[in-house]
Amino acid sequence: MIANKPGGIACAKDRLVVALDYPDRDSALRLVERLSGMVGMFKIGSQLFTAEGPQLVREIVRSGERVFLDLKFHDIPNTVAGASRSAARLGVSIFNVHTLGGAEMMRAASGAAAEFAAQNKEDFLISAATEGSPDSSRPVVLGVTVLTSMDSADLADVGISSDVDSEVVRLASLARDSGLDGVVASPREIRLIRERVAADGFIILTPGIRPVWSAVGDQKRIATPARAISDGADLIVIGRAITEDPEPRAAVERILEEIQV
Repeated sequence: MIANKPGGIACAKDRLVVALDYPDRDSALRLVERLSGMVGMFKIGSQLFTAEGPQLVREIVRSGERVFLDLKFHDIPNTVAGASRSAARLGVSIFNVHTLGGAEMMRAASGAAAEFAAQNKEDFLISAATEGSPDSSRPVVLGVTVLTSMDSADLADVGISSDVDSEVVRLASLARDSGLDGVVASPREIRLIRERVAADGFIILTPGIRPVWSAVGDQKRIATPARAISDGADLIVIGRAITEDPEPRAAVERILEEIQV
């Protein structure tokens, strides 16, 4: 379980975030129902949110499950502050912004989420008691560094001359200094972030996770679940290895065996 500034991660399942990379509500809810109680959180990204909107987020939160809203807010500070308040109002446990939006934008996101939660603390507590909302604290705000689909050549294409490692460290440091709770980074940079940016207490959420028995897909900087946890990831995001498996519960069980803590 993660509350505000990350507290304890009680067991292996709390580390696992399942990506609901579906085009429609029914498919997503079927998987949520099948995996209820087995994983720590469900991720809703751009595809599903664009198709189904905030009501689906509310529905999953009210069912007692945690949600990571993966929309990578990137806009002027005032607009991102408004989006952050809206994310907090939905009751999500985590949402993210893109670090390339800059320090002022990141401070606006974190501040807006904290302010909204403080102003609505009583409502959050009532919601938790009456609707099964799993988290009465403000959402964790993470900064996206470099997408796992990109490498140094891709960075050069958009005018960034530094290599991926250097850019991730720079952006993670900026996120830390801007008051974010942690970052989203590929498995390849976990150790660098722990060594050069922040030790325990700074969340690293890691996509690009592929069990040894699954296909690599379109991500370039990947690792196995066990390796990512060993290197210092707090949370790992897995999608297709679970969502495309005919027996998703069995797939989750295999993954959890790898990351027992």
